[in-house]
Amino acid sequence: MAKYKITFKRSVTKDFLNIPKQDVARILNKIESLSDNHRAEGCIKIAGKELYQCQAGYVSNYL
Repeated sequence: MAKYKITFKRSVTKDFLNIPKQDVARILNKIESLSDNHRAEGCIKIAGKELYQCQAGYVSNYL
C-alpha cells in the first residue's frame, strides 16, 4: 500500500502550544499512522463530503 505524505500549515505549531504535551504526542502518533492507512479503524466518513473524522482521545481530526 502507498504511504501518504503528511504536511502541516505553519499555524499548527501555534495550535499545539495550547494542548498538553502528552495529548500532542498522542495526536501526532494518530496522524502519523494515517500516512499508512488514511481510512484507519475508528475513522468515520463525513456525510456529503470527501472528508473523514478520526478520534484521538477527546480531540477529533478532520481529513
